[in-house]
Amino acid sequence: MATGIVNNEVRVGENEESETSNGIEKLEISNGNDEVSENSSSMQRDEDEGTAEVAKKKKKKNKSKKKKEPLKQTDPPSIPIVELFPSREFPEGEIQQYKDDNLWRTTSEEKRELERLERPKYNAVRQAAEVHRQVRKYIKSILKPGLLMTDLCETLENTVRKLISENGLQAGIAFPTGCSLNWVAAHWTPNSGDKTVLQYDDVMKLDFGTQIDGFIVDCAFTVAFNPIYDPLLEASREATNTGIKEAGIDVRLCDVGAAIQEVMESYEVEINGKVFQVKSIRNLNGHSIGPYQIHAGKSVPIVKGGEQTKMEEGEFFAIETFASTGKGYVREDLECSHYMKNFDVGHIPLRLPRAKQLLATINKNFSTLAFCRRYLDRLGETKYLMALKNLCDAGIVQAIVQL
Repeated sequence: MATGIVNNEVRVGENEESETSNGIEKLEISNGNDEVSENSSSMQRDEDEGTAEVAKKKKKKNKSKKKKEPLKQTDPPSIPIVELFPSREFPEGEIQQYKDDNLWRTTSEEKRELERLERPKYNAVRQAAEVHRQVRKYIKSILKPGLLMTDLCETLENTVRKLISENGLQAGIAFPTGCSLNWVAAHWTPNSGDKTVLQYDDVMKLDFGTQIDGFIVDCAFTVAFNPIYDPLLEASREATNTGIKEAGIDVRLCDVGAAIQEVMESYEVEINGKVFQVKSIRNLNGHSIGPYQIHAGKSVPIVKGGEQTKMEEGEFFAIETFASTGKGYVREDLECSHYMKNFDVGHIPLRLPRAKQLLATINKNFSTLAFCRRYLDRLGETKYLMALKNLCDAGIVQAIVQL
């Protein structure tokens, strides 16, 4: 395109020169040789100036031909993902190949075409996943003992909001940041005013989610500064990878759980001279995920003997593993920080005006996505605990307690 513009300018210069030559011929007839010579010199200067101007423009065009370097993420991350990928095609994650009875899907033209039709959905998930990956990488780089847990969560969540270009329910955080410590397995995030500090000997499960158009990416990792816990972390990581490899269309959920347990319980951890076998927590599971629905109905066990239900084509699953040196069983306890509006709840009449107002805030900002008290504080809500309890008692909102 730049070359064409330069050529057009050259052609204009040629036309001007032709018109000037005609003018010279007319002057030669009417005004004599001196005037012709003077006009010829003037036109020569104009031609030189025109040539110089064209040369300058060519230089400018050549400079503009240089490709702009692609944007690179800052440290700390601040550039939205959509600006880093202007084509709106986001990176693919790890791809598991079809195997066994599903190999025919790789050669079936019908299935391949159906797969192509799903690309917009996959691209939305990949955008959310890329946000998660970059935030995860940044948070890992700043984690250290002595961090206030509230500061950690707010730093993580504000980074997500920037990178995902938060836009109401179309793009944003999928659920509160879980930063459960030690014997707490899941569903803890600090409420406002909490002064808990991350310690060197803590084992922290950092669980956060992102969403684009309701498509949720649910991912977690474990942090331990003390190397004695490395085998525990490795057991959980390898068990998760095994679960991902075992998952697939028409796979029975119980088979995934059996494979996870076999890998998990092949590890041991030595703590203070005592050896503990790593155990899968039998009453915690992975789960299916639907649009704006973090738990969509199916559970993926992490021990053998689970449901015979099969994974089906088009479903999304979170493969979650929980390793423990204890009894391998959790119970609900301690203060609640997570809440979520029930997905299938219909209209339920409320008597308290404050409860109606709070429900309107929840519908507008979270719909059926999970939230926590800090999120309500951030929206300017105050003195809402009684209204929130009223919504829970009415069955509109579910309190998700610590495990």
